[in-house]
Amino acid sequence: MFDLVNLIKTIGYLGLFGIIFAESGLLIGFFFPGDSLLFTAGFLASQGFLNFPVLLVVVFVAAIFGDNVGYSFGRRVGPKIFTRDDSLFFHKDYLERARFFYQRHGGKTIILARFMPLVRTFAPILAGVGKMRYQTFLIYNLIGGLLWAIGITSLGYFLGSVIPDVDRYLLPIIGLIILLSILPSFIHVLKNKSDRERLKSFLKSKIFR
Repeated sequence: MFDLVNLIKTIGYLGLFGIIFAESGLLIGFFFPGDSLLFTAGFLASQGFLNFPVLLVVVFVAAIFGDNVGYSFGRRVGPKIFTRDDSLFFHKDYLERARFFYQRHGGKTIILARFMPLVRTFAPILAGVGKMRYQTFLIYNLIGGLLWAIGITSLGYFLGSVIPDVDRYLLPIIGLIILLSILPSFIHVLKNKSDRERLKSFLKSKIFR
């Protein structure tokens, strides 16, 4: 795990905006550590390294704008996105996982996906592909951005303010956040037979090669 504390201190508000913006709707953003980044930024604000109100505005606006760009991209590209070949920044498996989640939860996906890596990057794109009414999308987008960007950042700020020497526990807390964020995707893999078979094949190739 790279050092999120030093990363945030180095990139500042502009870097935070760029990462949250990219993860919220650009194909290149699916691998960014959004949850842990927000929490750590909130913690740093509690220690006086960042201005908390300014930080909240930055991450909220980045999350909302990122989803809007993803939605616009989906509307413009449409179903053609499903015919794209895999590349460094695009994998059909991620898109299919997001589509399954979207079909299951409908518009609520825009909110729920905020807390799921990979899915949160592709969900607004799928909303655009499916031509969800923009007014409906915007409402879900605002709610999701509020709960995710403001909520997780505020949690980091709150714990950093009330727990003595919380920096001693920062790494385990970030690890727990990462675990909780990938858990829904892992459960989905275990429930899906084809995904289980792919996972078994992958593990066999790594263990018995």
